[in-house]
Amino acid sequence: MKRRIMSVCFALLLMTNMLLISTANVEASSDDPILDGSYLTDDEESIGYDTKITRGEDLLTGYSKCVRLGPGELYAGGTTIAAHTVANVQVSVIVERAQEGDTAWSLYDSWHKENENMDRVASNRSLQVEGGYYYRVRCTHSANSDMSSSFTNGVYIEEP
Repeated sequence: MKRRIMSVCFALLLMTNMLLISTANVEASSDDPILDGSYLTDDEESIGYDTKITRGEDLLTGYSKCVRLGPGELYAGGTTIAAHTVANVQVSVIVERAQEGDTAWSLYDSWHKENENMDRVASNRSLQVEGGYYYRVRCTHSANSDMSSSFTNGVYIEEP
């Protein structure tokens, strides 16, 4: 009899806890403004990982990186990694900028790199940029015919 009463008490306690947990308020993870999927942040750096567009056997992963080096200085780049040695592996890097209140990102700079008979490619640059803007890096990754893309959050660059 005692066991049955203890079981009922524990069951009621468990249900009460579940009810209290499920009614807790959920808060946003960030108060930073967002533009086209990218948060506009004051972080030193941002890394974005790929989202697969096609299913295939050749492309393993890819990522974009954006780092504030100082006032008016930005490091931007991307890497594509294939699952094995492929005939053609590529990364296209696009640097975009926006100010708070803008409705879209605008193109700032872009470049492309391709390697043959390899399993990876990386390309990066240090850029002198105009301050007062948020910058993000967007990349397109491909290994043979497999493709994906990635993008970072916006990193604020101060005036030099």
